[in-house]
Amino acid sequence: MRRSFKFLLRPTSKQAAALAACLEDQRQLYNAALEHRRTAYRMAGVTIRYGDQSGELKHIRIDDPDGQGRWSFSSQQATLRRLDKAFTAFFTRVREGRTPGFPRFKGRGWFDTVEWPKDGDGCRWGSQPEHPSATFVRLQGVGHVRVHQHRPAKGKVKTISVKREGSRWYVVLSCDDVPAEPLPATGAAVGVDLGVARLVTTSDGEHLDNPRHLAATADRLAIAQRDLARKKRGSKRRRKAVARVATLYAKVRRQRLDGGHKAALALVRSYDVIAHEDLRIANMTRSAYGTIEQPGRNVAAKSGLNRSILDAGWGVFLRVLAHKAESAGRKLIAVNPANTSRTCARCRHCAAENRLSQAVFRCTACQHSAHADVNAAINILRAGLALRDAAQAA
Repeated sequence: MRRSFKFLLRPTSKQAAALAACLEDQRQLYNAALEHRRTAYRMAGVTIRYGDQSGELKHIRIDDPDGQGRWSFSSQQATLRRLDKAFTAFFTRVREGRTPGFPRFKGRGWFDTVEWPKDGDGCRWGSQPEHPSATFVRLQGVGHVRVHQHRPAKGKVKTISVKREGSRWYVVLSCDDVPAEPLPATGAAVGVDLGVARLVTTSDGEHLDNPRHLAATADRLAIAQRDLARKKRGSKRRRKAVARVATLYAKVRRQRLDGGHKAALALVRSYDVIAHEDLRIANMTRSAYGTIEQPGRNVAAKSGLNRSILDAGWGVFLRVLAHKAESAGRKLIAVNPANTSRTCARCRHCAAENRLSQAVFRCTACQHSAHADVNAAINILRAGLALRDAAQAA
């Protein structure tokens, strides 16, 4: 399996300045390469590709030895590949008739990651002989940066990335051949219904609460954002205010990820088969603003629902659950969510009138009464087991 391991960096003040300079030079390289492509096509109708720009890198490094020349050549190639992927994705969206979204120039707050494609080429993961108990990552132009390694990195390190989140720096290792860690079989299966009032409801009737991390931080965020709005653009005070807002959002993101890990781990430890809804979260949280000619309906209510769905972190939870299930040898089944919340789990009668409220389900045919989310989770489990049996029979 391929897995990523993320660790906090502990750079010195000089190393932090060097990391910031590396990030800034890589951002300028990205923007210059984008401008090169735009200008060549606009002026001469010539399409510039990754190979052309990669071939010019050595001349750029020779002309600017104290700038671009001090960083790893392979990391700069990775930055150019990042731009090439953005153009590839743009043309793919054009062919498929979706909103194109032409690649943009990266501002200072929109370029926060540098990648080294190979361990040992401009970077090195490991410890130093004089500090055998500590972990360091060596980066060309930066030096040996201390790493707060809170867990072992398993497998073979393939790529190393450095990411800035607010005032913190992280190293991300992408590792191949990570061994699986299968758990003992339990013989149990469960259906999982995701919600806003409760993050997870299982077919066994258990509930995992939604901690609503963003709502809990809403007052502090509002104060920080009002303070940011009063600052003059380009000023040092505005940059500090931006950092305060980013720090609050980063904490919410970490809390949401931690909650997703704990909820997913509880399910993986207890069940061999886990069925969940195959949700299209991006479509569910699409804006209802509409246009002037066709304005959206219930815009305020839809906006509040979108915020609640995103605050619950369904996408984070499902992604973590998929990784943990694969590592533990569990079976994860995604089922079509259509009518799971309005179908009676006892007699299979499907009607919108069965759902009396957000929490109450009462079948109009057999009068079966249950918690609405538990009823939906039972339907999800039944559909997941049917898909598993069909796949085994095929």
